[in-house]
Amino acid sequence: MDHSFSAKPAFVSEDLPKDEKDDNMLHQQQSHEVGEIVDGVLFERTEVRQGLHQRHIQMIALAGAVGTGLFLGSGRAVANAGPLGAWLGYTFVGCLIAPVVLAMGEMGTLVPLNGGVVRFAELFVDPALSFANGWNLVYSYAVSIPAEIVAAAVLVEFWVTVNNAIWITVFGILMLITAFSIVRIYGEVEFAFCTLKILLIIGVNLMALVVTCGGGPNHESIGFRYWKHPGPFVQYLGINGSLGRFLGFWTVFNNAIYSYSGIEAVTLVAAETANPRKVIPQATKRIFWRILIFYVLTIFMIGLVVPSNDPNLLHSTGTAAQSPFVISASRAGIPVVSSIINAVVITSAFSSGNANLLGGARVLYALAKNGRAPGIFTRLNRFKIPYLAVAFYGVFMALGFMTLSGSASTVFSWLQDLVSVSTLVNWIVICITYLRFYYGCKAQNIDRKKELPWAAPLQPWSTWIAMTFFVLLYFTGGYTTFMHHHWSTETFVSSYINMPIVIGLYFGYKYVCKTEVIPLDKIPIRQFLELVDVEEPKSDEPKSWKNRLDILWS
Repeated sequence: MDHSFSAKPAFVSEDLPKDEKDDNMLHQQQSHEVGEIVDGVLFERTEVRQGLHQRHIQMIALAGAVGTGLFLGSGRAVANAGPLGAWLGYTFVGCLIAPVVLAMGEMGTLVPLNGGVVRFAELFVDPALSFANGWNLVYSYAVSIPAEIVAAAVLVEFWVTVNNAIWITVFGILMLITAFSIVRIYGEVEFAFCTLKILLIIGVNLMALVVTCGGGPNHESIGFRYWKHPGPFVQYLGINGSLGRFLGFWTVFNNAIYSYSGIEAVTLVAAETANPRKVIPQATKRIFWRILIFYVLTIFMIGLVVPSNDPNLLHSTGTAAQSPFVISASRAGIPVVSSIINAVVITSAFSSGNANLLGGARVLYALAKNGRAPGIFTRLNRFKIPYLAVAFYGVFMALGFMTLSGSASTVFSWLQDLVSVSTLVNWIVICITYLRFYYGCKAQNIDRKKELPWAAPLQPWSTWIAMTFFVLLYFTGGYTTFMHHHWSTETFVSSYINMPIVIGLYFGYKYVCKTEVIPLDKIPIRQFLELVDVEEPKSDEPKSWKNRLDILWS
C-alpha cells in the first residue's frame, strides 16, 4: 500500500518514527474534516499540558459530583416523598446514571480529547449535534458558575452578614486565578476539597448512626420510628392514597438529577490527563459503586434521623440551617455540627463552581477546535490553558450580582431553572452518541471486548434503558403544571423549553452547514484504534487478585 502523500498533514507529530507518521497520514483518506480531528489527537495532547494524574482523576471521580444538592437539597426529597420514597428515588436515578458514566468512559478512553461528549458527537453522530449540545452546555456552565458563587456567598452569611457583592467578587476572583493557572493547581484544589467532602459524608453518616442508636446527648433511641410515623411515604400535594405516594416518589427524580449532575465530567479534561487510557477506565468503572454508596447510604441515614413532616426541611435558607443533618443534630442536642457542615459546604460550592469553570472552558475550547465556535477560544497561555475561553465565563460571573436586586434575582432564578433540565438533555445526547458508537463497532466488525482499550459492561441494553427513562423524565418533569390549580408558567417554561432550543440549533446548523449523519461504517473508530497502538500498546499483563477485588480505589 502506498503511504506517500504530497503534503504532510498538519497534525503529524515530528517526534514519531517515520512508519508511525505514515500510518497517521492514512487517516486523510476519511473526509477532510473528520480526518483532521483524528490526526489532531496526537497534536492536541502535545499542545496542552498533562497536569492531572491518577490520584486527581480518582478523587474527582469519587467526590467531584457531591455538592450542595446532597448536603442541603436532600432534605426536600425526604419531605416530598418520605424516607423510603427518597431512598428509592435516589437509588433508581443512580442506576440510570451509571450507564451514562460507563459510556463516557469507554468513548473517552478511545478518544482522549478535551470536551467530552462535544467531541464524541462530532465524531460518531453528526457535527450538528455537537454544535447544538455544545452550546447547550456553554449556556448551562455560564449560568451555573455564578450560581455556585452566589451559593458560597450566601453560606458565609451563616456566620457574618455583609454585602454579598463582596463575597461574590472574592470567590469569583479566586476561581479565575485557579482556572488561569496550570491545570495541576485545579487538580490539587479538587483533591483537597473532595477529601473534605468525603470526610464530611463519613462523619455525618456516623453521627446519624449514633443518634439513631441513642448515642446523642439526649440518649433517645430513634431506630425506624420515623418510617412508622409519619410513615415511609408522603401524600404529595395533599393527594391521598397510592397516587399521592407515587407522585411524591416521582418528584424525587428532579432532586436526584440535580444532585447527580456532573458525574459524567471525568472525560472533559482527558487531553490534560496523564496516561488517560489507564486512568479514565479505572475512575469510570468504579464510579457506580462510589456514587451509589455515598448517595444511597446518605439518603437512607437522613430518612432515619429526620421525620418527613419536619417544617425545617422545606425552609430554604441557603445555609447549613436547611441541611437535614443539621436539623437532626439540633433535634439531638449537638449544635456544633452546623458550623462544621457549613464550612465544608462552602468548599463544595467553590469546588463545584471551579469544576464548572474548568469544564465549561474545555467545552468551548472543543467547539472552537472543530469550528463550531470562534477560533480565538483555542488560544492557550503559557500554562497551556485556553485562557480566552476561561475569560468568557469570567464575564458571565457578573450574573451573580443580579441576586442583589429583587427583580433581577427573579430573572436569575429563571435562568437557573432553565439550567437544571439541560443536564437531562445532555445525558440523552450522551446515550444517543454512545449507541451510534456501539453500533458503529458492530457495523465495522470491531470486537469491543478485544480491540478497544476498554469496553464498558452491560451494553447496549443499559444505555437503551437509561435513555428511555431520561426521555420519560424530561416529559414528566413539569407534570404538576398540568394538574388542576397547580399551573406555573415558570415551571412549564423551565421544564420544557430546553429541548426545543437544542433541536432548533441542531436542524438550523444542518440547514446552514449541510451536515449529514455519519454512516455507521464510516465512523472513524478504526483510525482511533490505530492511534491507541501508536501511543499506548496493549499490555497482556494479567490483573492481580487485589485489583479485581478493589471497587473503590485503584
